[in-house]
Amino acid sequence: MPRICDIVVIMDADGEADGRRRDRPEAGRRATMQHVAALANVSLKTVSRVVNGEPGVSPELSRQVLDAVERLGFRRNLTASNLRRGQRTASIGVLVQDLSNDFCGDLLRAVEERARERDVVVMSASLDDEPDRERDLVTGLVHRRCDGLVLMPASVDQSYLLPELLAGLKVVMVDRPPTNIAVDSVTVDNRGGAEHAIEHLVRHGHRRIGCLVDSLAIPTAVERLAGCRAALGRAGLSVDPALEHSGDRTADEAADAVTAMLDLPDPPTAFFCGRNVISVGAVRALRNRQLQHRVALVGFDDFATADLLEPGLTTVRQDARAEGRQAVDLLLGRLDGHDGPARSVVLPTELVARGSGELPGPA
Repeated sequence: MPRICDIVVIMDADGEADGRRRDRPEAGRRATMQHVAALANVSLKTVSRVVNGEPGVSPELSRQVLDAVERLGFRRNLTASNLRRGQRTASIGVLVQDLSNDFCGDLLRAVEERARERDVVVMSASLDDEPDRERDLVTGLVHRRCDGLVLMPASVDQSYLLPELLAGLKVVMVDRPPTNIAVDSVTVDNRGGAEHAIEHLVRHGHRRIGCLVDSLAIPTAVERLAGCRAALGRAGLSVDPALEHSGDRTADEAADAVTAMLDLPDPPTAFFCGRNVISVGAVRALRNRQLQHRVALVGFDDFATADLLEPGLTTVRQDARAEGRQAVDLLLGRLDGHDGPARSVVLPTELVARGSGELPGPA
């Protein structure tokens, strides 16, 4: 078997040997087919045939190339070559938490409508807040030559995108801010929205307020819980750990958490729910105890049937469509050549009173 070389000898214009290393990419750079060819001691054409699944390469050389691919972490990046050639596929990827969720569905719809005006195709998928799934889907979309991504990150660190960004991929974060990379983002005032919800309940006479949020690995949940605590502090109310709960992923889990708080010796007279799925669980728990007209409730995120409940659900509404439009406009602007530092757009929230959040506290 031909040996795998460590150094490629390159001849300069005068025929002199240039001993620069060509088998490894520079720090922070993605491995290229040239690096693979150098490490495998084969021609660039051989590498191209192997990674593109073309015939004409012996099994022995194929194994040699694939070994170099694995050692270098090489990934075939069609998007980067397309962008360097000045060509586009007129397609973007949109990766959100859960396409079945009303918020994500409204955001995606807005992206699609705006993209359609530019004859841009949208490919979308749910991340289910799984970091590994996020990486796999990003890799899949990059290999399918997407020009850019709108990403609602599930990962706590998006630095894995750096090689793609250096190669020319454009990315805009939506709903959650980027971590360890500098890209455009569109978020809402999560802390301020939660503060308004708690202040609203306090104005209606409540002093024992249960606060339920998503996983604290998610920045929006951290901000919403911080908003609850800040508003309680300004109202002169202490933060009771027994009235805080985080990490519920389903309505059933949220219902169990609300029920547990209702069973406390000094139960809450109102609840703030930091996500629409949590609000659904809270509504079920209150109805099961026939407390829906006695215990107040404000949810963060609107959903289609919130006004059909009895009483109607008071919510902190974030404009998902505006977030989607802003995100795709930023992305298309970058693809059109806009340069400059990363931009952060923070949109306001709106408290929509429908009855559940206006139930009075104890006399």
